[in-house]
Amino acid sequence: MPLTDLLIRKLKHSGKPSGDKYNDGRSLYLLVKEANKYWRMNYRYEDKHKTLALGIYPEVSLAEARELCADARKLLRGGVDPKPKKQNPSELQDEVDENTFEALALQWLTKMAASRRSATQEKVQAWLEHDLFPFIGSMPAAAIKPRDILGVIQRVEARGAIDSAHRMKQVCGQILRYGVAVGWVERDVTPDLKGALVAIPRTNFAAITEPKQLALLLRSIDAYEGHIVAVSALKITPMLFVRPGELRAAECSEFDLDAAEWRIPAAKMKMKTEHMVPLATQAVAILRELYRVTGHGKFVFPSLRTEQACMSENTINAALRAMGFSKDVMTAHGFRATARTILDEVLNERVDLIEHQLAHRVIDPNGRAYNRTAHLPARRLMMQRWADYLYKLRAGADVIPLHPVPGGGQA
Repeated sequence: MPLTDLLIRKLKHSGKPSGDKYNDGRSLYLLVKEANKYWRMNYRYEDKHKTLALGIYPEVSLAEARELCADARKLLRGGVDPKPKKQNPSELQDEVDENTFEALALQWLTKMAASRRSATQEKVQAWLEHDLFPFIGSMPAAAIKPRDILGVIQRVEARGAIDSAHRMKQVCGQILRYGVAVGWVERDVTPDLKGALVAIPRTNFAAITEPKQLALLLRSIDAYEGHIVAVSALKITPMLFVRPGELRAAECSEFDLDAAEWRIPAAKMKMKTEHMVPLATQAVAILRELYRVTGHGKFVFPSLRTEQACMSENTINAALRAMGFSKDVMTAHGFRATARTILDEVLNERVDLIEHQLAHRVIDPNGRAYNRTAHLPARRLMMQRWADYLYKLRAGADVIPLHPVPGGGQA
């Protein structure tokens, strides 16, 4: 059986001098020895058995170890030994001088281009060019120390961009882990910076969770006048309750309207796992109407300026403000909390089905994450019931308030 984070956290060294070995599959295993847990990969190269060190848990997570192992196997398929050869000191120094952080980062950036949205790729490249390369770009990647990265991201933090500072730290970690896979560096040093940055302030997205208020919002959406792209996005958002970025970047190729389903690729998902969204009949009708205008292009919700880009991230929030719903009352992301609360507390839907549909990580009794198709028939029925409920609510059906009003009345 493949390893899980829950199992790994519980593993203890049995006391065997050679340590305890736990296989994950595809030649990757965890070696538990004394107080440490080492990631290792066994492989064969030029008729010799070899072992590649991939880091220490939890500095290198299970997912990261699997990714490093996959990168190493790619090198093997190309005839390259993923374990760097020993060189004489002068050759090694020449290689270190050439293997700069900038050179490594650019290699990594090229590798990521195929699996990442162009807007994200451009933002990361801008961070590298403006904030990282001028200070540590010319340093040998193998010589990068935690204090070098900290100095750079603290400059970003000092100008008030706390979230960007944390994201930049993550990017440095991804680059260095790629460096481990290709043999340029020994380890990712960013885990040593844990706690060194100001914590990101927690943000709760405003959301309407009372059915009567939701009914008013749905009627406002129905009466909203605007471009068909914005109107369609507004109408379908409450029904699907995906993350705003997932909806904006939706591509026509991801939808099968005849099968009434939307498959969101793993690269677009927060949890990096493909997600299935069953489409209620009402959602399919909205999309078929929209496809008359946008169905010939790449994006379901294209930008009004160019079909080569998706709808602006501010479109739905701007429409909510235009309808009179302030950012303290409702946000585009808030539709997820709306659905989560009412599906559970009013419609009494199964919580695990709701969590699956929210694309949250749901663990089975054995500690394993369910796959993307788990309980799909039941989720289809739930999504249809939810769409039916929204349409009845918009039409003025009687609703049961969630919270009583002080004094004995009801909201």
